[in-house]
Amino acid sequence: MSKVSPKRTARRGRIFPEVNFSPEEIARRRAELDSFYKRCRPIFDRVQSELIQDHYNWFMIIEPDSGDYFIDPDEEVADQKARQKHPDAMFGMFRLNETGACGRI
Repeated sequence: MSKVSPKRTARRGRIFPEVNFSPEEIARRRAELDSFYKRCRPIFDRVQSELIQDHYNWFMIIEPDSGDYFIDPDEEVADQKARQKHPDAMFGMFRLNETGACGRI
């Protein structure tokens, strides 16, 4: 006779319950990201029309403080190029297509 194992119940809850951000902290982080995006997007818009014809769907990494951008068909290679020149900077990533989106929803 075989043993019948009890059915496991699904655990519900947070993955990391010890990490709780206040609504103010969430709003602050969202505002910082929006501000960063607003600095990156004009650089992308300025060069998109020039690069989209020859480099369609390539990745573009932008460092907004200097205005530098790095393109490559491989996302990781583009990131490595950017990190070699600006090792401690924060980068924005776009894709050279009509919308600039990197993925699908």
